[in-house]
Amino acid sequence: MTDVTNTPVQSADLMHRRVLQKSRYASESRFKFLGLGAIFVSLGFLFLLLTTVVGSGVPAFTYNYVKLPVDLTKVSPEAPQEGNYSKQVKAAIAEAMPYLSDRKGKRLARGLVSGGAAIDLRNEVIDNTDLAGQKSDIGVPVSDFADLYLKGLTAKSLLSSPEAGITVSGVEGIIDITLESNVFDGFLKRVKDNISSQASRLNTRMANLQLSLENQREIVAVSENPLAVESAKKFVEVLETQLAGFKSKYDTLIARRDNSASREMLDTSMPSLLLKTGGGVVKVIEVEGMSAKGEVIIPLLEKASVAGQWQMQEILEAEEDRKFSDKEVAVIDRLVEEGRIENRINTIFFTKGASREPELAGVWGAVVGSFFTMLITLGLSFPLGVAAAIYLEEFAPKNKLTSIIEVNINNLAAVPSIVFGLLGLAVFLNFFELPRSAPLVGGMVLALMTLPTIIIASRAALKAVPPSIREAALGVGASKIQAVFHHVLPLAMPGILTGTIIGMAQALGETAPLLMIGMVAFVVDIPAGILDPATVLPVQIYMWADFPEPGFQQKTAAAIMVLLGFLILMNAIAVLLRKRFERRW
Repeated sequence: MTDVTNTPVQSADLMHRRVLQKSRYASESRFKFLGLGAIFVSLGFLFLLLTTVVGSGVPAFTYNYVKLPVDLTKVSPEAPQEGNYSKQVKAAIAEAMPYLSDRKGKRLARGLVSGGAAIDLRNEVIDNTDLAGQKSDIGVPVSDFADLYLKGLTAKSLLSSPEAGITVSGVEGIIDITLESNVFDGFLKRVKDNISSQASRLNTRMANLQLSLENQREIVAVSENPLAVESAKKFVEVLETQLAGFKSKYDTLIARRDNSASREMLDTSMPSLLLKTGGGVVKVIEVEGMSAKGEVIIPLLEKASVAGQWQMQEILEAEEDRKFSDKEVAVIDRLVEEGRIENRINTIFFTKGASREPELAGVWGAVVGSFFTMLITLGLSFPLGVAAAIYLEEFAPKNKLTSIIEVNINNLAAVPSIVFGLLGLAVFLNFFELPRSAPLVGGMVLALMTLPTIIIASRAALKAVPPSIREAALGVGASKIQAVFHHVLPLAMPGILTGTIIGMAQALGETAPLLMIGMVAFVVDIPAGILDPATVLPVQIYMWADFPEPGFQQKTAAAIMVLLGFLILMNAIAVLLRKRFERRW
């Protein structure tokens, strides 16, 4: 028996293989790590998208209504549509908010109620004629900014009940306020912090202006172009004026910040302070530790309140930075205390069409338009796509012509969707003069876009059917057409339906081709047919996203949720069909 020992060459070769194996394992580990990292990053972005959309859209599914004492005694139950509802709403607002009796107050009160309150009231009376002929509390929508405030999305505030008594010098106008302890010290500190923040932001702007000013001065010094020098000199004058104004404002802010005196003037650039005492509301305009001066927003009933029986409301956002004033905040809070505000399911969003007023805008018109458009798309693309796939896969000869057709079909599947919109604009609208903004034209354009997807998916489904099925059918005497339509096509139908639904889901989310054929039109009425003007969900989302009102931001996110719901439903149906009819060969 002899011992076998590795030679130096064999040992080196063994070590080299081990190094390569270790390197390969390390490479595989890195690849797995990168793959898992990519998955988690994708899931993170998806989670961020969904939470942003859902967080913004959920508030739109409810809306706040204010109950007004509407007098409908002069409205006939037999003809409710003939009532003067605008006048009745104005009278009900005045009765519900008697403390806003002057012209400015009446304008503010009417601004808290939706501009379409009269229309909403009219529709409610027509639907429920028992309301006619009597006086009762009826809920009408509040304005969009009032709704945002009630949902806590604007003018966020801190409410406290201080343990100190309060005394005021009057019940209306400008009054003096005296406290039993230094309750305002905490608020004063926040005011000082706000002044410091304003000064810091202003200092940054001044630094940017100074940089721009130096650049312009350099142009004046080195440029040989007289026109450029003259333009730079004018710009220097403008910048110097702005910089001087900012410097003056900055010095004022710094002086206020460093002033040891505790008394502060509260303008619209500062946090607001409201005092709810004596049955009314006072807006503080000057404040120090134990005293203040304020403007009565809602008249007081008494001049003093004991400890714990009055409230101090601090609105953290400056009044100039929001479109909901302190007085509107006070009035809405009073309506809440009186039990006149109620939160309901936003039926308007689900039952109405487009509107310029956020509180009256609904998604139903776009849903109906999408339904008619998808109906036309399915009716055109499915039979044509499946027929083309059957011919190309089962009957067409394999030659250069069919090869060119197949290549073009694959290329059409990758063509940008807006190209199909241009085709629809040129052919369907300009040449055939079909109605603009109609679901018929939209469906035809989307059918052209969806056809390549359906053809490719249908051919793949037909190709997946085993050749033995065809051979068996032909062997028992069936013709070529009978073998395809009686045996091959039924077995391929689950895959065809899956591809069709996925293509339809893609068409449902398209916007660009429909913009080209005018389906971006502002359509108030619900379309009744395929020739009526209409829009679709993606285009409605596009239009709402372009509106500046904050209320439309909620509507946009809510409409995205509705669209995502339809897309998820269609893809779920495709998965169920595949699982239900899937055959394993």
